Amino acid sequence: MKLKKQVTVCGGAIFCVAVFSLYLISSCDVHPHFPPRGLFPPNRIEQLEQLLEENHQIISHIKDSVLELTDTGAVSPSGQLPFRSANGSWVLPFDGRPTFLSVKPQDCQFAQGRRGQTDLQMLDVYSLLKFDNVDGGVWKQGFEITYEPGEWDREPLQVFVVPHSHNDPGWIKTFDKYYTDQTQHIFNNMLVKLTEDPRRKFIWSEISYFAKWWESADMHKQEAMRKLILGGQLEMVTGGWVMSDEANVHYFAMIDQLIEGHQWLEKNVGVTPRSGWAVDPFGHSATMPYLLKRANLTSMLIQRVHYSIKKHFASSRSLEFMWRQAWDQKSGTDIFCHMMPFYSYDVPHTCGPDPKICCQFDFKRLPGGRVNCPWKVPPRAVVEANVAERAHLLLDQYRKKSKLFRSKVVLVPLGDDFRYDKALEWDQQYLNYQRLFDYMNSHPEMHVQAQFGTLTEYFTAVYKANNVPQGARPPDYPVLSGDFFAYADREDHYWSGYYTSRPFYKSMDRVLESHLRGAEILFSLAVAHARHTGMEGRYPTSDYTLLTDARRTVALFQHHDAITGTAKENVVIDYGNRLLHSLQGLKRVIINAAHFLVMKNKDVYRFYQTEPFLETDDRRATQDSLPQRTLIELDQSGPRYLVLFNPVEQDRLCVVTVLVNSARVRVLTEDGQTLPVQLSAQWSSASQMSAEASFMVRLPALGLAVFHLYDSADTPMTLRSETLLRLSGRGQTAHAVDPLPLRSQTADPQPFYTSTQSLTLGFSGTTGLLEQSIRRKDDPQELKVQIQFVTYGTRSSKDKSGAYLFLPDGKAKPYSQKEPPVVRVVEGPLFSEVVAFYQHFQQTIRIHNVPGVDGLSLDVTTMVDIREQSNKELAMRLVTDIQNDDTFYTDLNGFQMQPRRRFLKLPLQANFYPIASQAYIQDSQHRLTLHSAQALGATSLESGQLEVILDRRLMQDDNRGLGQGLKDNKKTANRFRLLLESRSTGNKVSHFPSLLSHLTSAILNHEVIALPVLPKKRGIPPLHTFAPFTGALPCDFHVINLRSIQHQVTRSDDTHSPSPYTALILHRKGLDCGLETPNPGFNCTTTEGQLGLSSLFRNLDLQLLQPVSLSLMYSSPPMANDSSVSLEPMEISAFRLKLR
Repeated sequence: MKLKKQVTVCGGAIFCVAVFSLYLISSCDVHPHFPPRGLFPPNRIEQLEQLLEENHQIISHIKDSVLELTDTGAVSPSGQLPFRSANGSWVLPFDGRPTFLSVKPQDCQFAQGRRGQTDLQMLDVYSLLKFDNVDGGVWKQGFEITYEPGEWDREPLQVFVVPHSHNDPGWIKTFDKYYTDQTQHIFNNMLVKLTEDPRRKFIWSEISYFAKWWESADMHKQEAMRKLILGGQLEMVTGGWVMSDEANVHYFAMIDQLIEGHQWLEKNVGVTPRSGWAVDPFGHSATMPYLLKRANLTSMLIQRVHYSIKKHFASSRSLEFMWRQAWDQKSGTDIFCHMMPFYSYDVPHTCGPDPKICCQFDFKRLPGGRVNCPWKVPPRAVVEANVAERAHLLLDQYRKKSKLFRSKVVLVPLGDDFRYDKALEWDQQYLNYQRLFDYMNSHPEMHVQAQFGTLTEYFTAVYKANNVPQGARPPDYPVLSGDFFAYADREDHYWSGYYTSRPFYKSMDRVLESHLRGAEILFSLAVAHARHTGMEGRYPTSDYTLLTDARRTVALFQHHDAITGTAKENVVIDYGNRLLHSLQGLKRVIINAAHFLVMKNKDVYRFYQTEPFLETDDRRATQDSLPQRTLIELDQSGPRYLVLFNPVEQDRLCVVTVLVNSARVRVLTEDGQTLPVQLSAQWSSASQMSAEASFMVRLPALGLAVFHLYDSADTPMTLRSETLLRLSGRGQTAHAVDPLPLRSQTADPQPFYTSTQSLTLGFSGTTGLLEQSIRRKDDPQELKVQIQFVTYGTRSSKDKSGAYLFLPDGKAKPYSQKEPPVVRVVEGPLFSEVVAFYQHFQQTIRIHNVPGVDGLSLDVTTMVDIREQSNKELAMRLVTDIQNDDTFYTDLNGFQMQPRRRFLKLPLQANFYPIASQAYIQDSQHRLTLHSAQALGATSLESGQLEVILDRRLMQDDNRGLGQGLKDNKKTANRFRLLLESRSTGNKVSHFPSLLSHLTSAILNHEVIALPVLPKKRGIPPLHTFAPFTGALPCDFHVINLRSIQHQVTRSDDTHSPSPYTALILHRKGLDCGLETPNPGFNCTTTEGQLGLSSLFRNLDLQLLQPVSLSLMYSSPPMANDSSVSLEPMEISAFRLKLR
């Protein structure tokens, strides 16, 4: 039937064109005088040839349009069976909905526009520097600093000594052990010691620890602490739950941990942080200044930056600058940033350039204590007899440090890891420094005003000295764009190893983040709908405690020794148990929300804590095991119901796979339409299998859909995969489940191919890996793409790779094993896959035969297990024809792309960069993007190459304080999508992902969650699809979160239930429209950044629409409820909503 209709449409179109063409030919001349002997004059022949060519193009265009319509199901009546086309690829019936793509030209201009001009562009700085590491004298990595004695006569030097204690929420000890042993004592001493003298100041950044202390403190202690904060003696800096890593973290989690800390501070203390403090993250991302700016912070400080860059900035007095986003063509993203100039944030490296002198002013190191000065000159207590000499010695350091900055205000941090945990240290530091300050300030000839201060007091003094408002750019201060990766603290010791260290937990973190976002959104919608229907009392709003627990677990894991993989093994286990516990809690939140939302008749809704309505999609036996899919048991008695949740904000056409106990499966939609099913094997080893069912579904944006699964006799819509095992022939055999066909053959070296309607892939007959090419059906050119596996060793000298450092023993060597791999080839109507089994990894490349986003990229999973290896790092390398020269692109935190350049003047390890979500290489014709579902380290070491480190096993410590190697490797699934795109002719290369690339990243990071309905003795009540939106969101908008907001007033039940308010956090993506965009499989439009919220949510009333700062602490006046919100490209904005 469908074929007839296609032929009719196509034939009719061709007939119309033919008639129209004849009319055009006949009307070429009003007086057709034909020449004798039937010959046409040359110009008439040219006209006819041109017309025939146009005619051919029109017919070809119509044919393509008909095929496109066929692909998207626009002319597909239901009931047509899957069939194989002439080229061997499968053609499927689809759901008959036409889809379209409409991107406004105005939404493309942003990526094409000129990048903002800044004084310091970090890529240019890298090009300029020699990275020669010349010995600078007492400041080993710098230079000698001199000054004239009278420089401060007219304007005295202002010195702000800022006491601090850096408390890692887990590193050598677990979070709880650190708190018990040290951190709680810091807070208890702080209360006493700061109260003794109002001139004493302190700063604190990790709210995770502060909240833990607060919860155990009595009301008097809480009030005393609140008084210190509100009185300005104790400042909360940054105010995040942790001091976040900046390389491996995704911007969802960066924002969420900032919100968690700020919301806690707002509710319990009533204070809003104003300055950022990041002294220990191992390199700094350009995403962080943007997020802090959106949270209304005015200034920030960073510390761990490559020593050559510090020296360069110090020599030009550019250590303080306005940090601007590379895509900002104005100055709206600018934030004032202070870069600490010296090696570390400890006391020997903060008072000035000479650590031997500065160490003498760390009074915790006074003789008799447990810590001393490595430079062999100990501190001396300040007494009347030596105060003049001590004060002049210290002032000399302060003056030298101030010469590196543009104002006569100097910042001197005073602290280190877990300092001030003993009352004695408070006395040693504060009393001795106060004597020094009193002497300096009482001697006008010294031209100095020294005091204890907070970070914001320092920044305020800088602004005041420059006569500008808080946060404004002081005159002549430089503007910088770019980031500060990779970090090296000395020699060629680049901290590029931690980008990959412990990838199992990097991956688990992202699974948890996706679940947290999904749970937040479904919970917020379920509570709003429960309020709308007057059923709030029957809904388990106490799930809010599970959300709070998971928010704090995700936040804790963003700490710069957690997600980085740089903690002790027992601490890693503690983090893992927390991640698993929260993941289980979030699955419960999702199940409970989905249960309520899919109930057709809410009156019959009942919630039983001990009797869940739905099962989880998978289970993890332990914190370090991979998930096992839930088995759906089918029987003859009736259907099993399956609820699918789509966590993406666009409709989704995709393949879903579930594990079943029968090879006889029929899948129906909610309205009874039979879906094509591909039955395949669930392989427990290279040659052992049971059954799984894959079927294609269309799911509503952020919605839930219901499907019926039957154990029924064979239907023509259920097709079995064809499985071929390519064996080396050495006594290997294969075992199959009876109804699922399995063939085996001896492998030969000839390449083999697998294809869908969209893609054709060529594989090596020898390795089973992608070796030949990727060809897209709409691109006449095939691109050579080869996947190789390589290994890095570590040096034989004293300095070796460890958890932090990557110190390879030279270029990578090809991975090799004695036995040839077993290769499994699976082909069927919905997907085809090739799996290559090697000793230390197995790689699965799957392509989906689905129109739209899901079918346009390669789904690549590399299961890695290097527990038998020693001092090896395994990398996956893509080798292509793309001529990218030395330029490649890596993302920062999943938020933005950063151009990189391979520098031959730098060692190999310096050319690696973190990727949180993607990296690509491109030339004038193609772009190849490797999308990643977990943070890893990546590079391009040769033109046409892109490589990513998958796991690292290292047997020794790298002397950065951990005291262990990386020997606790797990079997880890690294998940990717490989996307090949063609650039439209004449379009210049840009630094933004395409729309298709953004959507590919979304489906990779937010997988469909399949929730089976548990059988009930009393039967299953009627269920229906839940689609939260009345229309489609603009497809360049991303819903970062729909987050239930806590009660602001402390109440006895406030931790168990949310307030009536919800935070909607939106991100408008920047698009590169110069890459050809195929039909995405759903209706996709852009709107120049406009979004109407009043009628967006189906069956809910919007009662409040209020713009707020990113961490929800600052509110603008409410907007009219029927207003549209407007976002610029790349903008992240937050809104407080009241939905019911």
